[in-house]
Amino acid sequence: MELQSYSHNILKGYNMLLYFAGSLVMYEPKEECIVDFWQQGILTKLPVSSSNPNYAKAASQLRESCTDKVQCLKNLRDDYFKLFDGHGLPFAPAYESLYNNHAAEGMKNLAVSDFYYSYGWISKYKGRISDDHLAVELLFLTILVEKYLTIDDQVCLVEIRSEIRRFIDQHLFSWLGKWNEKVQEHAGSLCYKGIATLIYACVEDIYALCDNNQSVSINSPFPKN
Repeated sequence: MELQSYSHNILKGYNMLLYFAGSLVMYEPKEECIVDFWQQGILTKLPVSSSNPNYAKAASQLRESCTDKVQCLKNLRDDYFKLFDGHGLPFAPAYESLYNNHAAEGMKNLAVSDFYYSYGWISKYKGRISDDHLAVELLFLTILVEKYLTIDDQVCLVEIRSEIRRFIDQHLFSWLGKWNEKVQEHAGSLCYKGIATLIYACVEDIYALCDNNQSVSINSPFPKN
């Protein structure tokens, strides 16, 4: 029970990070982002530690970013429009369908909307933001993790861990690395470079924590004291 509680606290920390990071990919950054995410230390003093090299890289990038509030907001907005909006020609669009072609790969029934519907979930952004947008996929992942955190039955826990890993395999790992590479290449500041690396690292660590073949992975994260 102690180990399970330990793991649950870690996953709660990752959920918080993904929720914040996803919002920065979905919406144009506002001044409140600087206050909430950087000045209050959420992104510069991350709530969990991890032996994952990508997580360490993200922590380093974020610590060195956003040293000046005014300049930071300008950098964030410039990068947001260049990377994700770009007036139709963004450098790092955050849509799975632009990186994956499931039909060409001979893969069936892998539309992310189908995965959502199998859980009875409809995005609150439906009709405004595509279901395959990264922020929507991350939101659904946090919902799966929240569902996992409320389950007591061991058989159900094994099943939901498998489902979390299946979702990550099919709809995040298949393109998230390519997207992160584009952000690292084209972002003009460390702010979004750190955000993209953090998203990738959090997804990797959640995947490791949900491995049914071992209670705690060698590279799994551990909470800070």
